Amino acid sequence: MRAPSRSHPTARVVDDAVARVLDGCGAGRDLTTQHREQIVLAAIDLADSVAQRYRGRGVDLEDLQQVARLALVKAAARYRPAEGTFSAFAVPTISGEVKRHFRDHGWVVRPPRSLQESRAAVTSAQESLRHLLARDATAEEVAELLGVDGSAVRQALLCASGFRPVSLDAPLASNGSCLGDGIVEPEDPYACIEVRSMLHEALRHLDDRERLVVRLRFGEELSQADIGARIGVSQMQVSRILDSITRRLRRHLDSGLAA
Repeated sequence: MRAPSRSHPTARVVDDAVARVLDGCGAGRDLTTQHREQIVLAAIDLADSVAQRYRGRGVDLEDLQQVARLALVKAAARYRPAEGTFSAFAVPTISGEVKRHFRDHGWVVRPPRSLQESRAAVTSAQESLRHLLARDATAEEVAELLGVDGSAVRQALLCASGFRPVSLDAPLASNGSCLGDGIVEPEDPYACIEVRSMLHEALRHLDDRERLVVRLRFGEELSQADIGARIGVSQMQVSRILDSITRRLRRHLDSGLAA
């Protein structure tokens, strides 16, 4: 099943205007530079309508219009009346230039070429289905239209974040934290060895029950309730034991790092 074609609302108006320009050329005469300039001026809205189709995808509309209008000039320079209506000739040229601009300049994080092409096909299919269904299509509906697997559609949709990724300064909570705060810096392997050595030494100062609690909580990842059942105390007592242990270990590590 193929996506239905879409016509541009200004195509007929443009073709009528171009037809008047061609009438002024006379039979059998080639288009002059002046005639082609008239065609470009008559088809500006056509170029803008093509650019409008791609707005909201990570590239400013003004940039898209500039690319589309430049492509319109190229189309007018190559157009021959015998090839058919101007809109039928120009629209694929303009669309191709806009898509090429996305491919070459629109990505902040560039995915593989195959994934870029899949995303373009998915986006086109989504627009077609939105008009047919009067709602947003599911990934499965898009996959059926394109004849591909649903996972391929979802993967193509995920790569859209490469156009306009979320800023690391984006707030996450009312306490002022931002997305960048959650990024872990690469560990220094030598520093890790030093900290582990000091932690091993600090654990020597715990008694047997405290070392058991540490192993159960941080080694076996048991809950405080489960630890309490193992050593015969309440969950609240386990919480107090852990608090005491972590404070003592932290003091020992701080003193060792400061030395």
